[in-house]
Amino acid sequence: MPLPSGGTWPPRHLQPIYSHYSVLDTWYRGVPEELAALYQGQQPANRPSQYRGGIVGAMARMFWGAPTPQGERLTKLHVPVASDIATMSADLLFSEPPTITCENDATQAHLDDMLPQLQATLLEGAEVGAALGGYYLRAVWNPDVAPAPWLSAVHADAAVPEWRFGRLHACTFWRILESDDTTCWWHLEHHQPGGIQHALWKGAPGQLGDQMPLTAHPETEKLKPVVTTGIDRCTAVYIPNMRPNRTWRNYPAGANLGRSDFDGPVLGLMDALDETWTSWMRDIRLAKARLIVPSSYLENAGRGKGSYFDLDRELYEAVNPLVNSERLEISPQQFAIRFEEHRETQAEQLAAILRATGYSGQSFGLGDDGVAITATEVSAKERRSLTTRAKKGLYTLPALGDGLEMLLELTAALFPDLSVTPERPTIVLADSVSPDMLQLAQTVELLRRADAASDETLVRMAHQDWDEEQVQVEVQKIADQRPDPLADLGNAFGKPPGVEPGEEGQDGPPQAER
Repeated sequence: MPLPSGGTWPPRHLQPIYSHYSVLDTWYRGVPEELAALYQGQQPANRPSQYRGGIVGAMARMFWGAPTPQGERLTKLHVPVASDIATMSADLLFSEPPTITCENDATQAHLDDMLPQLQATLLEGAEVGAALGGYYLRAVWNPDVAPAPWLSAVHADAAVPEWRFGRLHACTFWRILESDDTTCWWHLEHHQPGGIQHALWKGAPGQLGDQMPLTAHPETEKLKPVVTTGIDRCTAVYIPNMRPNRTWRNYPAGANLGRSDFDGPVLGLMDALDETWTSWMRDIRLAKARLIVPSSYLENAGRGKGSYFDLDRELYEAVNPLVNSERLEISPQQFAIRFEEHRETQAEQLAAILRATGYSGQSFGLGDDGVAITATEVSAKERRSLTTRAKKGLYTLPALGDGLEMLLELTAALFPDLSVTPERPTIVLADSVSPDMLQLAQTVELLRRADAASDETLVRMAHQDWDEEQVQVEVQKIADQRPDPLADLGNAFGKPPGVEPGEEGQDGPPQAER
């Protein structure tokens, strides 16, 4: 698929997917006004859409789909559990930098230099990818910004992918440079094997309109229409959050996309959680202490200004009860707050959400009593979260390896002075749970006593963050400090250390006389 010549954008065959992206993105951002606008839309007050089928009826029947009564303010509240889940997903994968190794020293030094920036990019992409189902990494370069190309993250709702046998073959990224109610400037960037194309359009929201020269807008005036990369592969990769995608499994345009953490029943559960939280806060709001007083106790603020009751007034004039039949008493009113019922309901709903998304409550601080626990106990309590992390890592590592290999090839082709040798690096995700040093030392000691592991294996186990050179130096130090068993044997027979058998003195042992 080359660059389009105009028309609807995003393309019509992707409109259902982009509509779903809009729903996921609204929950990820978690703005109550946007959630209300998303689910209520332009529905009339009598809500006939609630009797419809399909997505319109389903959205209208949601808690956020119920309209706010006329004359009342929006009192619906949102629990940001969606953004918390997305953040937790990214933290489990890339809160610690991954280990990236190559055989070539110059290439290794180049990767080490770019690792901090790469980790930040991966954290961003993994968080948004957990919400939208995946993200893209594209190669970009600008000598005025950095001396070498780097990888930047592109969100899934800003790309039009092209697949070949389940793998990304080419991709068109797009962004809106300027937009108002009638005019929209579009910048499209098409990545394909061998090159990148740039184009600029001036149209309307949802329509590309007329193609303009790149010099017509300051954001694109320095770009070339066609950029040759010098490599025979696409300069972008797609990293899915997890597969299969249950929503688009039988839809060809979306079958290869990743699955969002919010897919399936999770959206309905989060909607119910917001309803419980809103009901709880409503109980608190309605339970505020109020005083019911006779109308004769009210002070007139003036014509058209209403009346008020002075709480600090100490003396009231006598009122004849025969003239006014009202009871001359002040009645307090305060409703009970059903906090236990709401708290237990909310806990069950949150537990159901975490089960559906594949995370443990321990990862979100649920059930934490503040008592220090070992790494083994942490791993046991967070087993479900660690299992989900491992599954996501299976989809992340191959695509990330493709992206880094592509970046090294591009660097060697466009920046030969950097002396980078293209190769596929080895990537290992960092352990999200730090091992308990006391338990690790006990394990190493037991293995040594049983002669079940070599010095090198034990050193690697105790120092998992060490490189090959550090490990070998430590192994040699251990060997040098270990006592010589032959010397100990000689000492046991009364011989001086360092003297071989038969060499007790310079003249040898005294000869026995015959």
